[in-house]
Amino acid sequence: MKIEIKSIKGEILFSFEKENNSVKETLLEGIRCGANLRDADLRDADLRGADLRGADLRGADLEDADLRGADLRGADLECANLEDAYLRGANLRGANLRGANLRDANLRGADLRDADLRGADLRGADLED
Repeated sequence: MKIEIKSIKGEILFSFEKENNSVKETLLEGIRCGANLRDADLRDADLRGADLRGADLRGADLEDADLRGADLRGADLECANLEDAYLRGANLRGANLRGANLRDANLRGADLRDADLRGADLRGADLED
């Protein structure tokens, strides 16, 4: 099954084909291959538990994405759209979230130590432990 990751403008950023493929597997393969995934359209993606350490997802659209338990340590999510994203228990330690849209995101139990949240929109975000 071939899955393409497109930009928010509709351009193909990366494609990957394998049996029983998923958006998660395609994204992980793109990261392993060093694909440019800036401005990726990952709305509603199921990325539970994904190892996205150090990923460059600047400007990516992750609205309503399920990132529960994902490892995003050191990831660059500057200006990313994480509105309504499910980040419960995610590791965002040292992540760049400058200017990110985290409106109504579920961040319960997320590790935000050393994360750069300057200019991030946290209105309505659930930050309770």
